[in-house]
Amino acid sequence: MSTYQFIDFDLHGRVCLITLNRPELMNAWHEEMRAEVVDALERVKTDDAIGAVVFTGAGDRAFSAGQDLNESTTFDDDRAEVWIEEFRKLYSDVRSMPKPTVSAINGVAAGSAFQFVLLTDYRVGNSRARMGQPEINSGIASITGPWIMREILGLSRTIEMTLSGRILSAEEALALGLLHEMVATESLLERAIAYADDLASKPPLAMRLIKERFWEVLAPSFHDAFDSAIRYHRESYGAGEPQQVGTDFLAERAARKS
Repeated sequence: MSTYQFIDFDLHGRVCLITLNRPELMNAWHEEMRAEVVDALERVKTDDAIGAVVFTGAGDRAFSAGQDLNESTTFDDDRAEVWIEEFRKLYSDVRSMPKPTVSAINGVAAGSAFQFVLLTDYRVGNSRARMGQPEINSGIASITGPWIMREILGLSRTIEMTLSGRILSAEEALALGLLHEMVATESLLERAIAYADDLASKPPLAMRLIKERFWEVLAPSFHDAFDSAIRYHRESYGAGEPQQVGTDFLAERAARKS
């Protein structure tokens, strides 16, 4: 029942499955896909027949590689601020969703996609899952990522991962609590939907109130991180470093493919 260009929106009983669908670019975020996910989340929130949502990525390479550098290499400081506000809306809609959210991580979840899945309630991956915060390697100052990472990993591990930009295997992600569960690839969606369906069966008012309280606890530091991200990214994109590093990366990737 998808009516979108860059995501699929499908129902499995009480569970909505939202699939990021740009597999040719490893499901990387751009403005249009962010906007479609926000719209889909509003549909989930307001449809009483939907009790939970599962997120995954199209193809077998990635949940999402994070920010599409083809987009962000064109930013100036003003567009960078708008970009951060787009992510503030997307992330807050996920974390404040009154219904349970589950991520089925079928490959790489990097950068902003890593942050996105950490904002969901439950994360199940397969052996190909790879997770991390490699934004520094693209010249992008990681500001919002460390906020949610610290909530799960603590400060020391957050600093190490953010400064190194390294990507974790599924096994390490599971050991650190970034994944709650690892299953066989052929069982991934089935397991994620079954878990979401179980959560959807819980008393809905109690579910909403519990989730509202979690959001109340997290919201002040969440908005502090985004306010800071605007300030830092205006400086960063005003100086031009992420655009140049991103352009160089895209050129090197194109050369490897030719």
